[in-house]
Amino acid sequence: MATGWKQLQTGFATLNLGQSANKFARGFNSSVQATKERLGQVSAEYRDLETRVDALRQTHFTLLKITRVYESETYDYPTAIQESLTELGTTIGQGITNFAAANLKGTNLPAPEPATPGVAQHKTLPHALGRAATTAANAMQESSPASEDKLGKGLAHYAASWEKIADARVQQDETIKVHFLQPWQTTLSTSIAVAMKARQAVRVSRLELDAAKQTLKNAGPAKQEAARIEVENAEDDLVQKTEVAITLMKTVLENPEPLKNLNELAKAQLIFYATAAEALSTAQGEIEELSVAAEGEYSPYPSRAGSLATTEISLT
Repeated sequence: MATGWKQLQTGFATLNLGQSANKFARGFNSSVQATKERLGQVSAEYRDLETRVDALRQTHFTLLKITRVYESETYDYPTAIQESLTELGTTIGQGITNFAAANLKGTNLPAPEPATPGVAQHKTLPHALGRAATTAANAMQESSPASEDKLGKGLAHYAASWEKIADARVQQDETIKVHFLQPWQTTLSTSIAVAMKARQAVRVSRLELDAAKQTLKNAGPAKQEAARIEVENAEDDLVQKTEVAITLMKTVLENPEPLKNLNELAKAQLIFYATAAEALSTAQGEIEELSVAAEGEYSPYPSRAGSLATTEISLT
């Protein structure tokens, strides 16, 4: 099915709808009555398919408008702009330093050491949370004995979970771009676009038929026969172009690819959220144990309790 659809898409891209219909129309040989009956039949089917294709086209536009955020890594991290500006300033500074280091060699002026560019960081919320929690955990563990710092340990568990989630987030976005965004955009710009082009050919043919009928209405006796033949030819052309459009619209509507792509979108999101849930569940369990232990060891007013005990003994 998929191979057949790709072949149809290739054919769509090279199809000249106007020429195909006109050639077919010139070879069309049937009575005027048969043409009118066929035109009535295809017109009803055409209108139904037209409505369905419009809905399919709008569906592609609507979902692509939202899901295109997956093409930009920073969609859930608003402070990325500030970080990018900071990195730009750093990059410019490094460029100036490296330029000076290269151009001051061999002169009497001191040349600075070349600056090494920093490693590029992902700008997503999961990556930012993981980095922040790691920094905080290190700070807490450096300031306290490792065996006593429960908050530092909790932050380390939290950071580890977000590192896993960050990796899953990158994988999710890449999968969505390749298996949903790209094929949906391709369907919109190829098969659906060709069906819309076929419909435009039908509209032009219908206008030509209306013009031919108007010419017949206004024609004098000497031109009646020629004008009548033009109307018949225009009717034949409209029937053939309508049938071409019907075939293309049916093919578009029967195409299984959009549903297959939607499944890939949902699957990628499911994997991401399942990974996030598992990672956070593990971290939360570890943090809860540390929290319970810390609460059991906690005495809010040790100095006051000792003072009250001393007072009670002296009174006795």
